[in-house]
Amino acid sequence: MPKTNTIIGFMLFIGLSATVGQVKSTKMSTNKSSANILTCSIEEGTCKAPGMAVPNPDSPLVTQNKPILVHYFTDPICSACWGIEPQLRRLKLEYGAYLDIQYHMGGLLPSWDGFDSGGIRQPADVAHHWDEVSAYYQMPIVGDLWLKDPLASSFPPSIAFKAVQLQNPSLAVPFLRRLREMVFMEGVNIANWPAIATAALQVGLDTVQLKRDFDGRANEAFDEDLRITRTMAVRGFPTLYFTDADQNRSVIHGVKSYTQFEQAVMRLLPTAVKQNYDATTPEKAFTYYPSLTPKEFSVLSNQSLAAAEAALEVSFKAGKCTKFSTRNGSCYTVRTP
Repeated sequence: MPKTNTIIGFMLFIGLSATVGQVKSTKMSTNKSSANILTCSIEEGTCKAPGMAVPNPDSPLVTQNKPILVHYFTDPICSACWGIEPQLRRLKLEYGAYLDIQYHMGGLLPSWDGFDSGGIRQPADVAHHWDEVSAYYQMPIVGDLWLKDPLASSFPPSIAFKAVQLQNPSLAVPFLRRLREMVFMEGVNIANWPAIATAALQVGLDTVQLKRDFDGRANEAFDEDLRITRTMAVRGFPTLYFTDADQNRSVIHGVKSYTQFEQAVMRLLPTAVKQNYDATTPEKAFTYYPSLTPKEFSVLSNQSLAAAEAALEVSFKAGKCTKFSTRNGSCYTVRTP
């Protein structure tokens, strides 16, 4: 029980919650006040910021070209958002034809000035918690970054994501994925421009244009994300609002099972037909996603975590993929010709 409470307490900071969007976005804001003191409900499994409004069920959302609009509120350093990657990836394969998923950066860590949440007051307080939640989510997360080269803010990678959306929307999610691999597994400070530029190059972006947008109009796009976050009264990350054309809504707060993601779709669109896909082997799964953790492959292939990891190891030993190992798990990446 003490360990569970520690994990839940940590979700106050980097997993499920933050006082979101309460400061104007800058790449390295230092105007953070003690307003970040949060409360958490263990029973609900979510964390809330005092004084924030209850989400307005009548707040209008406009669907785009698909039957269901999904507003996904997240942050590059949100460990719980890393924790739902397996479920979200499967959801896209099975129900992506019905879903218009829009990513919004919510501003999890404006700065450390006055930060006090669940016993988290400085970067060093985060390190051992990341190791704990790694086991909790069964996803590789290592906390050494917070001891060696801690992020001063999550705003720079958030603004970079908006800059990628401006340059090439189709590369925004792969870019975010690469940032998360760097920060959670590789111990890279993704608030620094060299790290951002490296991730951008690896997914095929023009870093000159990216830097121009990062310093300019991407800041306005990030401000708009913060505004939407406030308007929707988002109190923690991840939060996903599923909305149909008639403004009926399903909401997912925090880390939930895949069944609950599926139910969120079916409540709004009972006629939705699950799309078939083949991820029975790592090689087949890599055709959908070029990098996979064992937990992700387990969820995609509907097999046990142990079986998924064993299959990935076979693929690795056969030279079909590379492997990045940490003390808290590994990630496998398909080899390109």
